Amino acid sequence: SKLTNLGHLEMTWRSSVHFHPLLVRILHKSRLKYYGKPEKKMDMPYQAYFEVADGSGMMSMVLWNSLCPEWYHSMKVGTVLLLAKYAIKTSYPFKTHPTPGDSQMKRFATIEICLNVRDPPTEISIIPEEMVKPEWGLPEVKYRFITRSELDDLPHNHSCDVIGLVTFVGRAERARKREHSEDFWLYRWAHAIDGTSDQPFILELFATSQPDVFEHIHPMTYLVCTQMRVMQGLTENPSRMVYLTTSNESQIFITGWHKGQPYTKDAKVKSFIQWMKSQSEADQIKKTVIGGYYPFPRPPDSFLKY
Repeated sequence: SKLTNLGHLEMTWRSSVHFHPLLVRILHKSRLKYYGKPEKKMDMPYQAYFEVADGSGMMSMVLWNSLCPEWYHSMKVGTVLLLAKYAIKTSYPFKTHPTPGDSQMKRFATIEICLNVRDPPTEISIIPEEMVKPEWGLPEVKYRFITRSELDDLPHNHSCDVIGLVTFVGRAERARKREHSEDFWLYRWAHAIDGTSDQPFILELFATSQPDVFEHIHPMTYLVCTQMRVMQGLTENPSRMVYLTTSNESQIFITGWHKGQPYTKDAKVKSFIQWMKSQSEADQIKKTVIGGYYPFPRPPDSFLKY
């Protein structure tokens, strides 16, 4: 059928009622959001954001309500979608935005694609990767992997991706979303090493919409975390206190989940795998720790310094 592209949509959306189908690749995926309220009677008050792209640029796509349980887990980073009978709306201004792996990519920020059960009922098709043709001009997923040796020089709030071998994982902890709130964030601390520094990555991992991964982060697993934010300068000695925290668009993968992921082609991921092949598993296991309370940032060694 006749296709349109994101750039053409942005120019013509106000004068159109029906839009031609779109062929796009998912580049980023947010966590699933529940927006239910006791006084509002909605069956499935869910919402998820994606950033999708074609040869013309990148745009936000929103999956609404009962489409979320049906499609959220099938729509992975790298998945190619054929969309028909979708709606276009002006962008929600307070949404978080991931940092694109390709800084040259054009971003269409004024509108977003809405996928709904009705008004109109969206038709979604997933195109298997082996059927995707080069002439479609869909961009590849690009990443911003860093090594531990590069981390200390990065600015506060910088966005990056990391891979490492887990040497410590703490117990799951809770923090109130707001003071006196009944809602909590669930998170855990982890350390991961990549052989480029004596120091590990210190990772504050909030529970994303991947409970099966979050609950099974163990020492000696290969951990990949995407769209992490650098947190710098918590104390007077910032080089010791740099850590990474998850963002709304972070994805976490552990051993058993890596096959077929787009990042497996990345040069820094390949060099990490080569380093791991040179390591003795028995030696690494001796250095691993699991569980326990992890105070961070750490208090000073003595009361005088404190």
